[in-house]
Formats: sequence, structure tokens, C-alpha cells
Amino acid sequence: MAAQEPSPPSSLEGNKPGFPKKILANNLEDKHLCNSCLKILRRPLQAQCGHRFCSYCFNKIVSSGPEKCNACIKEDLFEEPTSILKQGGAFPDNAARKEVEVLVAVCPNEGCTWTGTIKDFEVEKEKIHDHERQCSYEHLNLLLHFIMGIKVSLESLQPQSLEVAGHKLQELHQSLRDLELKMSQLGGGGAAASVQGSFTPLPSAVGAALELQVQNEKTKVVELSRRCQELELKVNTFENIVCVLNREMECSCTTMEAYNRQHRLDQDKIEILNNKVRQLERTVSLRDLSIVEMEGKMREMSAATYDGIFVWKISDFTKKRQDAVAGRAPAMFSPAFYTSKYGYKMCLRIYLNGDGTGRGTHLSLFFVVMRGHSDALLKWPFNQKVTLMLLDQNNREHIIDAFRPDISSSSFQRPVSDMNIASGCPLFCPLSKLDSKNSYIRDDTIFIKAIVDLTGL
Repeated sequence: MAAQEPSPPSSLEGNKPGFPKKILANNLEDKHLCNSCLKILRRPLQAQCGHRFCSYCFNKIVSSGPEKCNACIKEDLFEEPTSILKQGGAFPDNAARKEVEVLVAVCPNEGCTWTGTIKDFEVEKEKIHDHERQCSYEHLNLLLHFIMGIKVSLESLQPQSLEVAGHKLQELHQSLRDLELKMSQLGGGGAAASVQGSFTPLPSAVGAALELQVQNEKTKVVELSRRCQELELKVNTFENIVCVLNREMECSCTTMEAYNRQHRLDQDKIEILNNKVRQLERTVSLRDLSIVEMEGKMREMSAATYDGIFVWKISDFTKKRQDAVAGRAPAMFSPAFYTSKYGYKMCLRIYLNGDGTGRGTHLSLFFVVMRGHSDALLKWPFNQKVTLMLLDQNNREHIIDAFRPDISSSSFQRPVSDMNIASGCPLFCPLSKLDSKNSYIRDDTIFIKAIVDLTGL
């Protein structure tokens, strides 16, 4: 009796979850995924909330009654009643089904170049079966190319598969021997009565065809045996390679661990050296500050006088005057000078573009009382006459101004900070005298002289 032809599969089958992702050739978009099984949609349904499910997955969800849509909950879009999944609450999404069916699919066997569509896996399954039958040997060879990278499969799964194949071959050999024995019994003219009682003689044409089929099967068995032997040799080779690689990997791991230990030791040493460098940098910074302070004191000591008379040389007058006009450095202080070694400590303050009532029109010059080391031994308030001079470098007409301190002013009391408030002459010298041709500026330098009257000290 002829075998019954299988009925063609239909894309409307809904008794399976989605297609596996690995059969897709291109990047998978989220809209083609089932929100339940997270695979490629098979016979998609769209719920009232807008999420898509495989027909099988949706029916499985609502089989025990209405359920909340987990996708809505996950996306924080849950809203009753649209987010409640129930029987009859979804409709076939034909547009999504058509999009899925035309997606490009590939053979699941790694490295195989066969391509088709998702529809081939559902509507035309016979194409896939033909491909699997025709390319079985190629698939097996492709699998061997990746066996080196799969140590666990090489050591456990592959030897077991070969053992099963060996058992199958033995069974096939036994079946062929039994079949050959029966063929000889059927074809022999003087067969025993027991054989004739067991078998009905066949026509010679049928016997020849059956014998040809047996030979074909025997040829296939030999080919399979040869391929299995080749596979066993390849597996043994791969096992040896993996053993060598394992030994090399162990050596590499040991070496790497030694390098890591040495690296940690080096890092600790580097950290210790960095700490020492930071300490040295702090020490150097403190030394630099000390040197700067000492240099300042040395300059102050070299410029200081101890007889109440002080001459202040101001060079680069033009540039300093421009800085004063621009507001970058409106005032300058002179080095300190003294009435005696243990006397009052004083300095001058000059505004090259004027200050107060003399701003922009006059050169302003002030006298400043500073805090000194011997202030406790001196008489306060400061009450000595002060004479200020802009020297004519031809020694003809000096610009002179003098004043006697106002003892009620805080400017002449004993200092409680580094220096008191300056007091002097905001209208000391008109700037017009310095702008025109004059003998006060020579070689871009002016000289200021201060004389403190030492009478009574």
C-alpha cells in the first residue's frame, strides 16, 4: 500500500512558540519579538494594549483566565482595562506576520552558506529538510572546524556521538548480513524445505532489484565507516592539540600570575616612591618660600638706611606710569628705612597717576610708619618732621614738601599691623611737569628722597 503523503504545513499553525533567534540573518528589531517567549513572532496577535505575542504564547497566558500584561508593567504603561489580556482580547496582526515571513533566514549550522526566509521554516519545511539531507556531511565538516574552540564538547559530547555511531554501524552490518542470508535462500534452486516453508520464492527481477539495493546500502555503510574513522582521527588530533594548548595555557597562566605579582610589587614600590616625591616636593616648596623670604629680607637690609635719610630710585618710570594709569599697579611701596638701628621703621608710598584729590593730575607721595622690632622702646605717637623731595637730577630745583605729623591721627600711633595708614601729599607734583621736557626724569628713572628730622631722638 502506498505511503500517505504528508499534509503541507501552514503558516496558520499556532501550536508552537516563536522561531529561534539564531536563524535570523540580520539584526533583529524589537517589534518582531514576542513579549512572552522573547523569540521571533509566530502567527502574531496584537493585544488591546498594543503589544504583540505569538498565538501559542497568548493562548497559553490567557488559558487560566485574564492576566495582566507583563510588558505594560515593565514599561510602566499599565492601564486597565486595555492592559488586561483575556480570551478574544487580541486580533491577528497580519502586517507583522508578513514582515516576519520575509525576514532573511540562515542555516542554524555555523558556517553554512544556505539562506532562505522565515516562511521557509513554517510554510515550506520540506526545503529545510532537503537542505539538511543534502548538506549533512558538509554540516559535520563545518562543525569540526569549530571543535578546537569548544573544549567541553571535544572532551565529552563528541566521543559519545562517535560511540553511538559505532553501535549503529554494527547494527546495520548485522542487518545486512541477515538480509544477504535471506537473499541467498530466496535465490537458490535447491533450497532446504525449512527455508521454502519460511519464504515465498520471488521473481528473478525482484530479487535482482533487491540485491542491487543491498549493494547500494552496503556501499553507503562502507562510506559511513570511512567517514567515522576519519572523524575519529580528527578528534584524536584535536584532542592532542587541545592537550598541548592546555599545557601552554597553564604555563601562560603561571607566567601571568608571576607577572601580576611582580606588577603589584612594582606598583607598591611606585606608590612608596610617589609618596617620597610628594614629601620632597613639599619640602622643596617650603625651602623655596624660605629662600624667597630671605631674599626679600636681604634686599630690604641692603636698601635700608639707619639715619632717617632715604633715597628711592624708581627705574622703568614710563612703563610703571602706564601700569598706574591702566589701574594694573596704581601704587608702589619703597623698601623700609629707619631713624636708627633700633629706631622707627618707615617706608614711602607713591602713586604715579595720583590718588584722592590728585588722581590723574598729580604725582601723590605718602609717608608710612611701619611696625618694627623695637617699637616697645620708642616714644609714641610718632612726632618727627618729615621732608619729601623729588630730586632734580641737575641739582637745580628740587620739588620739596614737608609736614609735621598730626599726633591725633592713627597714622602716627604705634602700629598694630604691618603698617599704618599712609599720610602725606596727594598733590605732591603736577604730572604736567613730568610730561614736558624736564630734568626730573633721566634714563627713564626718577629719585625720591625722604628726610626725617631726628631732633629729640
